[in-house]
Amino acid sequence: MEQEVLKTEQARQIRTENLILKFKKFILEQNHPCLMAQTIFSSDDFRLKSYNGLGSRKTAKRIYKDLEEYISSYDFTTNTFETFIAVFPSDNIHCEGQFESMLWDQLQHLHEVDTLDWDETVSDDPNNENFSFSIGGKAFYIVGMHPHSSRYARRAPFPTIVFNLHSQFEKLREMNTYKRVRNRIRSRDKKLQGFINPVLKDFGEESEARQYSGRKVEANWKCPFINKAS
Repeated sequence: MEQEVLKTEQARQIRTENLILKFKKFILEQNHPCLMAQTIFSSDDFRLKSYNGLGSRKTAKRIYKDLEEYISSYDFTTNTFETFIAVFPSDNIHCEGQFESMLWDQLQHLHEVDTLDWDETVSDDPNNENFSFSIGGKAFYIVGMHPHSSRYARRAPFPTIVFNLHSQFEKLREMNTYKRVRNRIRSRDKKLQGFINPVLKDFGEESEARQYSGRKVEANWKCPFINKAS
């Protein structure tokens, strides 16, 4: 029995290492425009976990447990940033609309299993310009990525949800480096694709929910998320 458990753990570790190698190639070897992503992958300041069943409640419970551990061990006083990456290597995505729907299903289920209050530093209304998704009492900027994204910078090798702590962006503002980093990233993105992502806005200008899936959402797009407190 112990040998079987060990073999299973070794196989899981090998799969994770292979996923990490693919993502490092995507970020570091393909000149990804996000400088923060390049820094994080260069220094291994990330936690990458793989799951099956994007958009399910069962998967939400697993992600939530892992995010709880991530939050509890994160040093919120540091200037060294770390991100959490949920990868779904077995899920097939055929188009942007499908991914967007599955992404919001997953976020909805995460919210439903969350036992803590919404981060009070951000709005819990997805239509509000100060909205940011909250999990485990902490606000996160969500980045959805998948092989069929219209944005080159989001064409990850597998369907992926990146959870970036909102506090990290606030830390950049405190350090007076946010605008410089933002402008360099947008310049690199424009060089890569010819134009920057048209839905990109700074926090406080427009609900960041419009940016999560990576799709160029319509002007009248309505966020499908339903706050259980409403």
